[in-house]
Amino acid sequence: MTVTSFYCQSAIEQFAAKTSIRLSPLTMMYINKTQDDEHLLRSARYLHQDLPIRFAHRIDDFRHLPFVVACNPLLLELHERFIKIFHTLNSFPPIQTLEHEKKFSELLQTILDHTSDTLPLLAEGFRESKRFIKQELLVKNFLDRALTSRLAIRMLIEHHRELREDRKNYIGAICMSFSPNDFIQSTANNLRKVFESIYGNAPDVTIDGHRHCTFPYLITAIQYIVPEILKNAFKATIEHHQKKLSKEMPPVNVTISVNTNDLILRITDRGGGMPKSLLKKIFDYHFSFSTDRKMFSHDELNENQISGYGFGLPTSRAYCEYLNGSLNIETLLGIGTDVYIRLGLLTAENRILRL
Repeated sequence: MTVTSFYCQSAIEQFAAKTSIRLSPLTMMYINKTQDDEHLLRSARYLHQDLPIRFAHRIDDFRHLPFVVACNPLLLELHERFIKIFHTLNSFPPIQTLEHEKKFSELLQTILDHTSDTLPLLAEGFRESKRFIKQELLVKNFLDRALTSRLAIRMLIEHHRELREDRKNYIGAICMSFSPNDFIQSTANNLRKVFESIYGNAPDVTIDGHRHCTFPYLITAIQYIVPEILKNAFKATIEHHQKKLSKEMPPVNVTISVNTNDLILRITDRGGGMPKSLLKKIFDYHFSFSTDRKMFSHDELNENQISGYGFGLPTSRAYCEYLNGSLNIETLLGIGTDVYIRLGLLTAENRILRL
């Protein structure tokens, strides 16, 4: 791809000027499954119309980065990749039959596969470019939009592909009776195994509050956020107590609270807390306590190149805010930290969630 081609993309400019149709998960949940699979055609046609707009918005964001930053090889690779995806989607013929839908669904899976490394490429690309960045807010806004857009696109594609399956208790990618308690317990068990293999020990996790609640939920975002926060709580607890003679350490506690609009999780550790001065920095992209970038990820719970780049907390907060929520931290130096995760429910009436 030549440099000139970046300035000869009239179709992208036209789509970037359009407004994406943000779909309500509640609407997605109540799209009736039909015997003739007409629901698959409706879903595919929506994505066929909307995804080019979403990718055009991301390409437009790349074009507004400072020139020296946009020329970073990793960011340029992402820029080029999004241009190719845009043209592939935009050139796909109208979806008239189930055979067209099947081919389009296969294309969507290819797009998911080809964008699976977006986050580490963004992290490394901006790390390499950091010395050239003068407008921190511009970069923060770019990354917030890029990461939440990636989340929404992934959830929409996964939902469409899951509509083809007949999974019990699911409508597409929406779990109709999601249990925060079961999810937290499973995540904690996986994390404990990893920490025990690395440190030889790991704290227990206790859960209280509304432990028996269930509700419809799209779990993609929470699968990132909760492991990220628990990982930090485990690490702080272990490192704060590892010099003590006793191997026993206080547990990490998770409190579940559910109301008509929100799921709220409070994750409490006794890992020594942090100075107040650091609270202003921990939500900055690339700020990290870790000096070792070979920690483990939220997805595979093993070594991963992105860990240690300081994307975990700011990405988690961006996800929470995108999903009608928030992420806040309270810390007591010498004692521990409380993290409050608030996420909007799909069934909330006062604040309708849209992807």
